[in-house]
Amino acid sequence: MRFSFFTRSTTLALGIGLAVAGAVSCGRTGLWLVDPCDEEGAERNCSDTCGDGVEVCEDGTWSECRVPEATRACSTVCGEGSQTCARDRWSACTVPPVDFPCDNLCGAGLQHCEDGRLGHCEVPPVTRDCESGCGTGHETCVSGAWQPCDAPQPNPPVLHTVLRDFSPTTSPDFEIDRHGIPGDEPALVKEMLGPDDKPEWSGDPSIHTVQSKETFDTWYRDTPGINVHVDYDLALEASSTKPGFFIIDSLAFFPLDNDPRGLGNEGRPHDYHFTLEAKLTFRYAGGEVFSFTGDDDMWVFINRHLAINLGGLHQRKSQSVSLDEKAPVLEIAHGEIYPIHIFFAERHTVSSTFTLETSVADQGSCPQ
Repeated sequence: MRFSFFTRSTTLALGIGLAVAGAVSCGRTGLWLVDPCDEEGAERNCSDTCGDGVEVCEDGTWSECRVPEATRACSTVCGEGSQTCARDRWSACTVPPVDFPCDNLCGAGLQHCEDGRLGHCEVPPVTRDCESGCGTGHETCVSGAWQPCDAPQPNPPVLHTVLRDFSPTTSPDFEIDRHGIPGDEPALVKEMLGPDDKPEWSGDPSIHTVQSKETFDTWYRDTPGINVHVDYDLALEASSTKPGFFIIDSLAFFPLDNDPRGLGNEGRPHDYHFTLEAKLTFRYAGGEVFSFTGDDDMWVFINRHLAINLGGLHQRKSQSVSLDEKAPVLEIAHGEIYPIHIFFAERHTVSSTFTLETSVADQGSCPQ
């Protein structure tokens, strides 16, 4: 049998030793110090993070602070909730899961919130009608983004053009000397195509790079002794940078070079003197753009209205038309089919550039 004897001083010394040794955390002080007491069952007031409580004398030492469990209101991004405190520590805020109304490009939906975390806006997939230049289809909205329209898409178009080759010796409008006067001619043609779907001389007195209505009328009409008609296919390619766009980009546009059907280069490095005429039809789906950059003259008529006007002898210039913005002027409506007429002229050495970029879908390039 073994007997242990503890005096008050022994107990106190033991408590101090445990404290110095870094005993466990507790209540008000953060350290569990052995605190002796004399009267078994005696109580004294205390407090901790959870509130007020009591310590009880048990086996000669005071117990840890005993505080009734406490509850308080709290909130998170999910809303109002509560948290409880026990053994000197508050729990995390508890908020019941909740769904909030939300919306994105697809429409109205719900956003789930749980454990203080707000989820994505969940909207059921939505489908709507859509159209391309080749017909109608559907597109679906998923996760806030509209997916591509499944309407038939056009292939890169091939423009069936007419080139007319000229010689400066027989046409005074080609290789003229402007005597230092700028060559821009914004007033050269009328705002509407003529009855034969050719551009019409405006008669404006400011015109100075074209000799007369009679000489201008030969540009896009077969005229024996003045020009030579050559059929020429101009193929566009799908743009590598703009989905849905087609482009031809030439910084040396000389389609009649070494072509025996034309008049030849006439002692020059290239055949510089020619006009180009093309026609296509398109279905107006909305959002189409037509752009041209080049020299010299360039006119684009949409539904027979002048839409791009780069008339005259000039360095490389650009112009673009948004069909949506110009729809009232062009008198076009969604879903209808309209003609586009393109007229180009290369009239002077020493360069010829031709860049055409468009999202207009030629009806002849639509899948059959």
